[in-house]
Amino acid sequence: MKITELSIVFVLIFFPLFWIISLHTQDAEEAQYLGQRYRAALQTAVMDAGAVMHQNEKQNDEAGYDSTKFVKADKELALLTFTQTMALNMGIQDDPAAIRNMFNYIPALVILDYDGYYMLSTETELTGNREDSLRQVWSPKKPYTYSDSNGSSINFTLDDYVYAYDANAGKWIEGFQKELAASSQIPLLQNTSVFEQVRQSRIVTTVQDDLADVINRHNEFARKNGISYTFTMPLIAQEDWYNSINDTGIMAFIQGIGVGDQKINNYAIGGGRLVKKTAIVGGVDPLTGIKYYYPSTCGNGYRAEEVFTDARQAAAQGYFEYKCSNR
Repeated sequence: MKITELSIVFVLIFFPLFWIISLHTQDAEEAQYLGQRYRAALQTAVMDAGAVMHQNEKQNDEAGYDSTKFVKADKELALLTFTQTMALNMGIQDDPAAIRNMFNYIPALVILDYDGYYMLSTETELTGNREDSLRQVWSPKKPYTYSDSNGSSINFTLDDYVYAYDANAGKWIEGFQKELAASSQIPLLQNTSVFEQVRQSRIVTTVQDDLADVINRHNEFARKNGISYTFTMPLIAQEDWYNSINDTGIMAFIQGIGVGDQKINNYAIGGGRLVKKTAIVGGVDPLTGIKYYYPSTCGNGYRAEEVFTDARQAAAQGYFEYKCSNR
């Protein structure tokens, strides 16, 4: 066989193989690029949501307490901010249908509050309309609860403050662990080191177990929407779990978005006090319909519509300044 004939045979045999490898390489590169893009979008979204998720119980004070128990989580504002940032970074901010579809790939959002957590998940709504039968629902606040064999129970917080039922004394008590050690007979409160280990472990496992259940249920809803991907509990390092409970914050997960023959699977954790700059909220007065902008720490009862980084941006969108001090 001549060299030219051998060359032709070589090309006929190996060109399809090289072509397939090239396509796979392109898919892998595109998946890597989009994976980085989605990861950045998710991280930015949880940071933005974490920055606005708290409003003070005392409206004239700024968030600066030693303990986050003096502030409360604004779930709806956090969700609104998260959704807006994700949509903007994914280029779908003007497409409501695409935004709704985006949540098919977000099995859960978790807000870690001081004395409990909230979880946003897909649930069934009995409306009689199949298209509208699934919606995103916040769970009630779930405490970080522990109980011992003596019948005593403890509701942990993100520091060493506890709400506990002392079974021997037959009463509820609350306070810092070291303060209660002398006056309570609850064994776990007697040793600071053991208390801290159990507190961290219990908070993490409580959230993990609930999250795994929510993600498993999300598979059923995803199949109804034509998604064949199997959502699973993400592999999160134990160190990341423990770091996440050092402060109030938000956790978000995105899975199953197809890129070529690859699937996106990312998560992000953001602290509620990592970003000190106060966000500007654009809201609507329900009585007059007038649009106002104000700091996220201002509790005026208006319906939040948009979130801005500064007052100038809000004013450019037709919002008037609302002075919280005059309320």
